Amino acid sequence: MRTLQDFNFKNKKALIRVDFNVPLDEKFNVTDATRIEAAKPTIDKILADGGSVILMSHLGRPKGVEEKYSLKHILNTASEVLGVPVKFAEDCIGAVAKNAAENLKPGEVLLLENLRFYKEEEVGDVPFAKELASLGDVYVNDAFGTAHRAHASTTIIAQFFPNDKCFGTLLAKEIESLNRVLKNSEKPVTAVLGGSKVSSKITVIENILDKVDHMIIGGGMTFTFVKALGGTIGDSICEDDKQELALEILRLAKEKGVQIHIPVDVVAANAFSNDAQTQIVDVTKIPDGWQGLDAGPKSLENFKKVILESKTILWNGPLGVFEMPTFANGTIELGNYIAEATEKGAFSLVGGGDSVSAVKQFGLEDKMSYVSTGGGAMLEMLEGRVLPGIVAILE
Repeated sequence: MRTLQDFNFKNKKALIRVDFNVPLDEKFNVTDATRIEAAKPTIDKILADGGSVILMSHLGRPKGVEEKYSLKHILNTASEVLGVPVKFAEDCIGAVAKNAAENLKPGEVLLLENLRFYKEEEVGDVPFAKELASLGDVYVNDAFGTAHRAHASTTIIAQFFPNDKCFGTLLAKEIESLNRVLKNSEKPVTAVLGGSKVSSKITVIENILDKVDHMIIGGGMTFTFVKALGGTIGDSICEDDKQELALEILRLAKEKGVQIHIPVDVVAANAFSNDAQTQIVDVTKIPDGWQGLDAGPKSLENFKKVILESKTILWNGPLGVFEMPTFANGTIELGNYIAEATEKGAFSLVGGGDSVSAVKQFGLEDKMSYVSTGGGAMLEMLEGRVLPGIVAILE
């Protein structure tokens, strides 16, 4: 695996695919600069070597050129985070981009305009990729969030740098962290899978059953399993057409010696609202008109025991509707158990949109070994898929 450390960038122009698809408010201010901060170590190393940096990214889902999706809106924040004034090219290909790249001096940073202003980016157009490639000497992919897409700037472009391509610090760390869970894990390994649907996690479950010792199933998925096993779930969310599948997962897990842990009690509510009436009930006896919206205290005790005995922990998905304070306790407590296990030497990897939002919201981010930046990409790796953006660098 070729990384930044295999190159000296002195007098070289590094063309870096970053993921600066950051949230903006209505005045176009960046509201969360995490993704820009995540790319800083890669940029710092190249500048320290005496190289210059050309950054390319997408922002949003524009239909052609749309002012509101211009990357010029993030210039001030990028300059602030990176500690150097970032120059801007009002196009990503053509004369404007070419001139800006040619005039770039060592120690300088240039940001190209939104790649997705061209439909050629998403269809993986070869001439478009070639034109992007002509701007730099070395290609660095540091965008894990888009590594699962075979776009021009994430995959196709790599062929124009047969010997001068590598992973950036962030992408290398993502691959390493996932491999620590999937390939080189210290046992016992526990996967916590939450979220509302079994259908969205089925491939992940099938792929990781061979790699884990314990699997905690929480969130809305719980009720598909409980109903399949003959429990009464009231008005709780349930995928009726996935009950057979739930039973098949339990059978497979038993066959492979994996212990599945499902909540035994839940915080049930008489409406999907933060102000609803609540009661703690047995997960198999939820009354009509009530729905389970968080894991109950007995469930949390069971989960705590499993987590604290684990040496490798993967967390993907919350245990309840944590966006509502009334139903956030299960997710917060789970985060605290994982933080405690991490402090005692376990390796913990958090990934998937909602879990990442939860650890950030509850101030647990720094207490985890690694928090992934790519929801879709991480899920595909957990499903055992080969990501085109990664293969392109390895080839």
